[in-house]
Amino acid sequence: MSLNLEDKKAVVAEISAEVAKAQTFVVAEYRGIGVGSMTQLRKQARESGVYLRVLKNTLARRAVQDTPFAGLADHMVGPLVYGLSADPIAAAKVLNDYAKKDDKIVIKAGSYDGKVLSVAEVGALASIPSREELLSKLLYVMKAPASGFARGLAALAEKKQAEAA
Repeated sequence: MSLNLEDKKAVVAEISAEVAKAQTFVVAEYRGIGVGSMTQLRKQARESGVYLRVLKNTLARRAVQDTPFAGLADHMVGPLVYGLSADPIAAAKVLNDYAKKDDKIVIKAGSYDGKVLSVAEVGALASIPSREELLSKLLYVMKAPASGFARGLAALAEKKQAEAA
């Protein structure tokens, strides 16, 4: 079912609004994927805060026109799923991880910070730990000396008690 002109304008406006908020844009081919697999992918995307959508390529090209993601227009050929995220890593991580599980999802390209990324670069971006992971590692490193000191004091107190008894 084709869209009328008003529906197309509404879709382009919706995608343009998402593109304006996004830091990362990833394009993947989904040829031959089952409905159940696509539903799982969409669920993972929602949980990670990734806007995932299957669009007509011409509408997607219009939405990215005059944006930092305009370089992706050359890669918008074939049946594609578009992933956008405000988190710099989330879209790449969701699509890259799912492509490892299901070989019918094939990453074509990505864009971050105005630069078009190759498949290998999207994979490298996806391998970067998320903000939450990095914060938890930093907290662990900051907490380690204090907890070590506390364990040392507790051991010293036990030793003193053992000597006194």
